[in-house]
Amino acid sequence: MIAYGPHDPRTIVALFAALAATLLAGLAISRLGSRPLARAAAWALILVATIGGERLTADEPPGLRMLAIVALLFTAMKSAVTVDGMPPGTRLPPARWLAFAAMWPGMRPTIFATAGGPPRPGATELLARGAERLVEGVVLCAAARWAWNATGSLPLATVLLLPGLSLMLHFGVFNLAAGAWRALGVDAEPLFRAPLAATSLTEFWGRRWNLAFSEMTSLAIYRPVSDALGRGVGILAAFLTSGLLHEVAISLPVRQGFGMPLAYFALHGALVLFEKRTGRPRRAKRLWTWLWVVGPLPILFHRPFLAGVVWPLLGASRGW
Repeated sequence: MIAYGPHDPRTIVALFAALAATLLAGLAISRLGSRPLARAAAWALILVATIGGERLTADEPPGLRMLAIVALLFTAMKSAVTVDGMPPGTRLPPARWLAFAAMWPGMRPTIFATAGGPPRPGATELLARGAERLVEGVVLCAAARWAWNATGSLPLATVLLLPGLSLMLHFGVFNLAAGAWRALGVDAEPLFRAPLAATSLTEFWGRRWNLAFSEMTSLAIYRPVSDALGRGVGILAAFLTSGLLHEVAISLPVRQGFGMPLAYFALHGALVLFEKRTGRPRRAKRLWTWLWVVGPLPILFHRPFLAGVVWPLLGASRGW
């Protein structure tokens, strides 16, 4: 786990201070009366937080750099979605906004207006499902570690490890968070909804995979751009923004592979536009979807990222 341990323990203290400062700045931005001013301030905060995370961890290993950059970027993005996601003239109380910004991975601030109210249905089921997926993810990650130790095959271990990590985080921890918030009166819903059932890329990205990202790009990018330049441009802008954000999360920590995550999302933006203009494929819908989702994944999760951030989780230090 050398990729995740800090060289200087003071870095961790500095990162927590930066996260606290980002949260407070986002709260202040959410109180601004002028929406154009608030929007400009939010995007300035996103830029400053991203640069700050990179600079604070400049001498740290790639895994820690990734966690720091993603945490600060994600926290700063909460201010941007608040600006365009709240109805004009409305604000969340400070405690509820901080709960939304710091303790929920979703990007819809309005659902926290009911925090503290009666429990919502489905909380117990989500908690149970999240616990089950968390255990499944742990088992799959353990199998990946075993595969690496037993066979020395990084391809096999990686194929097991990446889904295992996704099960733990996306379907485990996130569902546990959704269940906990529903029990506290918040209309939090699963952010990953049976992605294997998707029959088009439009459905996969818009309604099934990482709805936090969909919510964020819809509120902060798609709606403003679509209003100004049309839906097609708005869709492409949302995918390109996703690509840039993934560059920050994937390429920047390892300082290599720049352009590849952007290319993955640019391709998917073009394919979604193709689907909207020609309709969904009439046959082999799931094959069409998963061919494009999985086939270009080596572009998204490029080798420098795997070597610097993923393979160290296996105890591996070499590539295939």
